[in-house]
Amino acid sequence: MTVSGRFVALLALGVLPVVLLGAATGTAYAVLGGWLVLCVLLGLLDLLLAASPRAVALERTVPARVRLGAEAPTELFVTNTGRRTLRGTVRDAWEPSAAAEPTRTGVDIPPGERRRLVASLRPWRRGERRVTNVTVRSWGPLHLWARQATLDAPGRIRVLPPFTARKHLPSRLARLQELEGTTSVLLRGQGTEFDSLREYVRGDDVRSIDWRATARRHDPSGGRGARVMVRTWRPERDRRVIVVIDSGRTSAARVADEPRIDTAFESALLLAALASRAGDRVDLLAYDRMVRGRVHGATGPELLSRMVDAMAVIEPALIEMDWSAIPANVSSLTSQRSLVVLLTSIESPGGSRGLLSVLPQLTAKHLVVVASVTDPDTLAATAQRRDRTEVYRAAAAERSLLDVSRVAAAVRRLGGDVVTGSPADLPPALADRYLALKAAGRL
Repeated sequence: MTVSGRFVALLALGVLPVVLLGAATGTAYAVLGGWLVLCVLLGLLDLLLAASPRAVALERTVPARVRLGAEAPTELFVTNTGRRTLRGTVRDAWEPSAAAEPTRTGVDIPPGERRRLVASLRPWRRGERRVTNVTVRSWGPLHLWARQATLDAPGRIRVLPPFTARKHLPSRLARLQELEGTTSVLLRGQGTEFDSLREYVRGDDVRSIDWRATARRHDPSGGRGARVMVRTWRPERDRRVIVVIDSGRTSAARVADEPRIDTAFESALLLAALASRAGDRVDLLAYDRMVRGRVHGATGPELLSRMVDAMAVIEPALIEMDWSAIPANVSSLTSQRSLVVLLTSIESPGGSRGLLSVLPQLTAKHLVVVASVTDPDTLAATAQRRDRTEVYRAAAAERSLLDVSRVAAAVRRLGGDVVTGSPADLPPALADRYLALKAAGRL
């Protein structure tokens, strides 16, 4: 039960007899007591005439998924199964991070009728956003007292990563089509396969000459000399790309108001979209000391759908990453030579010891790229030296950049490659490195 401001104002009117009949104290208090009794009786009558909030049937329709920052409509159907008209307020108790609007709606539902209440969700956090209860408040005809009940009406919506990096996909796909359609290479690399034969022209590498094909094309009776044929190669398709996301404590840090793990998700999604269009198979592994998310064997449109579903519920774990388990996890996904992308932090030489210790095992069999997000504020701080405070801050920023350079150099010495960039620059930079490896025939 609850009372309204109207009832409080009605009670306050009982002060008037005390003020007006101040000289006759006994009479004044008798009038005040009678007024209070009358107000309580009116409240009880109002409460008895109010519709039962439990004589309500609730149905809910909620979209299964929505991207972070996007708007999703949700509907709540309220049916009055009682014998009195339901006049009151319905509160839908979504989690605050679901950003439901409106949360309270006034209703006037005659017996046996149904009303549709529409709310808009604009979540500002990834993951499962849930609602369990709906509170119905039913007022009497005088709007003095109300009956209230909380009813079960469960629902949930999965908030997916926003994938804002998809704006870079058309330009990278155009470069991929150019690479596959118009740029055959003459020399074979580890990631190339035979494409076609053509006649030798001046400037071609003699190592690309196919002498058997040249002999087959030679026709002495035709009056022409031998037509020298050369082989051309194209980047090999159906290669394996394994994306490993570090979900340990370093992934919880915010860079440019975005968690590191969210930048890793954007980079992984852009790379997966590009690699799947190139005909390569992509696997995803999110790991710290246990597997937080895994996508294996998906192709085509199913790949991105399964990846965003897996990423939606992954949150950074405040524990140290166990790099010693990564080689075994990669081997469980594939036994062939693959591109292994490690999305982690390389800002601290001490914190990167685990990564550096397992790199020789990975680079012995795979092509390894380490991708790390860098803080643009750190780079900006190195240029600000107007006073003593800024000089000290610039020195600390330079030291931080030097640490990143030291770890990157160590990764390269162990046979890996390194890609760094701000949260906005890292996804396209990683996609560009993938295209460069394709063009060089290394993948």
